Amino acid sequence: MKTCLIVIDAQESFRQRPYWNEGVAAPYFAAQNALIAGAAEAGLPIVRIYHVDGPSTAANPFAVESGFVRPIEGVAGFEAAATFTKHRHSALVNSGLDIWLTQQGIGRLIVSGIRTEQCCETTTRHASDLGWEVDYVTNATLTFDMVQPDGTPLSAADIKARTATVLAGRFATICGVAQALERAA
Repeated sequence: MKTCLIVIDAQESFRQRPYWNEGVAAPYFAAQNALIAGAAEAGLPIVRIYHVDGPSTAANPFAVESGFVRPIEGVAGFEAAATFTKHRHSALVNSGLDIWLTQQGIGRLIVSGIRTEQCCETTTRHASDLGWEVDYVTNATLTFDMVQPDGTPLSAADIKARTATVLAGRFATICGVAQALERAA
């Protein structure tokens, strides 16, 4: 089955957010870079997704005008087979990605990027519902601590565990880097 690596929202915009934490990001960078290197070595197409939304001003880090909608430092450079811009959580909504994947004969997606429980999870669910097989590489996704509606802290580790739990067996195969690359071979 033809496989494609999707790198979602790995862009400098996130460094401009108050929750950004280099220490939390370091293991993600290592896993994302290993996944990119392995995909490139295997000849898999790698697709880059950017998220653009909000007011089109330099003050908004998710606006093109800010200059932050570009690859995030720390993620290895790669030649993208295609690049898409999205304006919703799912990379498959009005971006053209679904059309490109179909034209390329892609049957399996390897999902990675930023944020675990938002754009990565949403894209995974959407892709599964549209018929793609999805390998979700949890350690090649990044998120940050959050606060629940009742004020209780929720750690990034707990968010990642919850995401893996709700996706596993329903929407995706939960993989590590090596397993995702093995499945693509």
